[in-house]
Amino acid sequence: MSNIVLTAAVRQNLLSLQDTAALLSTTQGRLASGKKVNSALDNPTNFFTAAGLDARASDIGNLLDSIGNGVQVLQAADTGITSLQKLIDTAKSIANQSLQQPAGYSTKSSIQFTGTGAPSSPGVASAADITTSKLNGGVFTFTSSAGTAVTITVGTAPSTFNPVTKTAQVQSLDQFNQALAVAGVNLSAVITGTDSLTFTSTNDGAGQVITGTAGVVAPATLDAINISANAAGGGAGGPVVPAVPDPVSQNARATLVSQYNLIIQQIATTAQDASFNGINLLDGNSLKLIFDETGKSTLTIAGVTFNPAGLGLASLNAGTDFTDNVLTGKVLTALKHRQHRAALAGLGLRRQPVDRGDPAGLLQEADQRVADRFVQPDAG
Repeated sequence: MSNIVLTAAVRQNLLSLQDTAALLSTTQGRLASGKKVNSALDNPTNFFTAAGLDARASDIGNLLDSIGNGVQVLQAADTGITSLQKLIDTAKSIANQSLQQPAGYSTKSSIQFTGTGAPSSPGVASAADITTSKLNGGVFTFTSSAGTAVTITVGTAPSTFNPVTKTAQVQSLDQFNQALAVAGVNLSAVITGTDSLTFTSTNDGAGQVITGTAGVVAPATLDAINISANAAGGGAGGPVVPAVPDPVSQNARATLVSQYNLIIQQIATTAQDASFNGINLLDGNSLKLIFDETGKSTLTIAGVTFNPAGLGLASLNAGTDFTDNVLTGKVLTALKHRQHRAALAGLGLRRQPVDRGDPAGLLQEADQRVADRFVQPDAG
């Protein structure tokens, strides 16, 4: 077969067709991508500059995703704290119901002291003047489990209770009971003999344990009081009459204990569920947010432990807790403190500067726009 010989004109036409096909392919590629620079062969400087900016925009996009997840973690913790506050409110309501119950004891604990001192004048103890009995000169000390000692002296120069020295001198029965009330001692005094005073628990401390000793002794439990006196006041006093529980009232209080314990369980569950993406700021986890691609701008948010143990709350025991107002008041005090702590933690979460505008988003958009200028076709 003989070789085909092309004239110069035909050869020129073929080369022109090949150039046209190449230009057509390049144009189609640009139309498909929307860019005038699609490879380093088109424009090495613009291509690699745009690629670097695209990579930075991608990194910032990843940071935005991470920050978004961090915001979700904070929102989950904030929702959990709000729920915990409501649960603590419910627990406080249950404790307040216990305070509204009738006294949990049909007979309250009491102890009698018989004076041996010298009367201020001949006579017997009366509501108007105790000093006319052998109780004159008696010094009575009331000691709580905290070791706080309140000293009340029977004498003819009465003085009101001094909260600093925790002392008072009384002459009448009313002055004695007023001093006990102001000092926060859950006892009331009554005259039970010519030279005798009997101290009985009040309704608030209806179940408290009374002990009588010659010397000052601090009780081991919260709901207890020790009474000691000098020789003129009767020393260690007589035998203690123990408190007798009221079955009806105690059953009602036991029911409230069960309801309270259910709330404690819900607090534990709520604290466990306040997580997002495996991070729980209410279970001691910490959250670290990164705001730039170099990792130099960061924020670490320390978590807290807001389960019942972390809040200092525990389940109660029927027959031991809520039995009188003193023990109920202890629970209420703990709840109020924990509610305040939860409120402060919630305020701290809401003040974290992770959702104020979108600076990272603006940087990402700016980088993307600059990158497009290098590779996109001119508007004309």
